[in-house]
Amino acid sequence: MQLTLHIFGKVQNVWYRASTRGVALDLGLKGFARNEKAGEVTIVAIGSQKNLTKLKKWCEHGPSGAKIKKIKEKWDETEETFDDFSIL
Repeated sequence: MQLTLHIFGKVQNVWYRASTRGVALDLGLKGFARNEKAGEVTIVAIGSQKNLTKLKKWCEHGPSGAKIKKIKEKWDETEETFDDFSIL
């Protein structure tokens, strides 16, 4: 299963991507976290629905310093291929 999240708010310059990577690796997920030019963070993760749901719950608050305003999510059966969880 694949989950794509677009996280809006104060999510850049607060270690959001690095913290997300740590959580994703702990959950055995693969994919990436990337800053976008408009100020949001995009996360694409693959793994079990249970662990993807745990990642999404964590993303709702993120690391200290983050202020989440909105999250757009997309669940998909099609999975991209990733070797690890990367920060782009």
